[in-house]
Amino acid sequence: MKALFLAGGMGTRLRPLTDRLPKPMVPVMGKPLLERTLEILKMHGVDDIVLSTCYKPEAIERYFGDGTDFSLKIHYVSEDIPLGTGGAIKNCENYFDGTFFIFNADILSNINLSEMLRYHKRKKADVTIAVTQVSNPSAYGVIEYDGNGYASSFREKPAPNGVVSHFINAGVYIIEPEMLRLIPSGRAVSVEREVFPKLLERGRKIAVYKGCNYWLDIGTPEKYIQAHRDGFEGRLRLSEINFRQRAVFSRLNAGISGKATLRGPVYLGRNVRIEAGAVVGPRVVVGDNGVVGKKSEITNSILWNDVVIEDGVKMAECVVTDGSVIKSASRYKHVICTPENLKAVANLAV
Repeated sequence: MKALFLAGGMGTRLRPLTDRLPKPMVPVMGKPLLERTLEILKMHGVDDIVLSTCYKPEAIERYFGDGTDFSLKIHYVSEDIPLGTGGAIKNCENYFDGTFFIFNADILSNINLSEMLRYHKRKKADVTIAVTQVSNPSAYGVIEYDGNGYASSFREKPAPNGVVSHFINAGVYIIEPEMLRLIPSGRAVSVEREVFPKLLERGRKIAVYKGCNYWLDIGTPEKYIQAHRDGFEGRLRLSEINFRQRAVFSRLNAGISGKATLRGPVYLGRNVRIEAGAVVGPRVVVGDNGVVGKKSEITNSILWNDVVIEDGVKMAECVVTDGSVIKSASRYKHVICTPENLKAVANLAV
């Protein structure tokens, strides 16, 4: 089974977290968002992956390579200019000769892909779209469907008084390869606004799959922080972590002083050092090679890789990106710290 990931977005709403990294490489509990999804695919027997990239593609290729280290086969198709979701799919047409999955690379979900595939075949569908239910669908693309579970119309961002369906496109599809011939080539195309409605006009069957209990679009810093909160609280299931069983998850070679305090849930990456008198947690991620200095207090925060927290720092509800050094006795709350903006956000210290 093969899958296509649409991983070309610039992640504009997620800045400054995406100033250096493409959105699929933003870490979720110590691993890139894309890797988290690929782990789920492998569980369902999907091991041949095509990544459609555009923004900072070298970061993705450098990390994943040809997929060998992840027990996958990975191919790359890079766009010179953004082609939209439909254009990106068309651009990868030559890789697919059988039924395949398509994923928007900026979502986390608990969709049972094996069950979704069985549903697709049972419905004899040309396309199956996973949907998720939201209380206010006016910011999304809404899918209306008939009593047999087939899509009947697509509406983009309906006004609150015009909402008919509360099910939105979850960004996971199963598509039969012959559908690719119906996508225009050589230009930007939206699969949601153009391709799917056109398929309905031609009488094609688009099945709606509702088996999605957890879904999150990591499109903003607030949603990114929510993903970690959901991970710590068990709503987002991660392959190797269960904080209900282990209050502190540590990868390898953590050097934790006997005089430091860890208040779970806490995630520690590789080669983390936590010095005497430091208090870390609850709900803190410390990425690979992170250092938390003496008598520092870190709560409800996400520290990426190679972050140094010097002595006596107090930090709450922050995100700190790769390579940042937080100076001694600093105070931060509700800020995103990057190596480039540390001086600016110091004025926001509380």
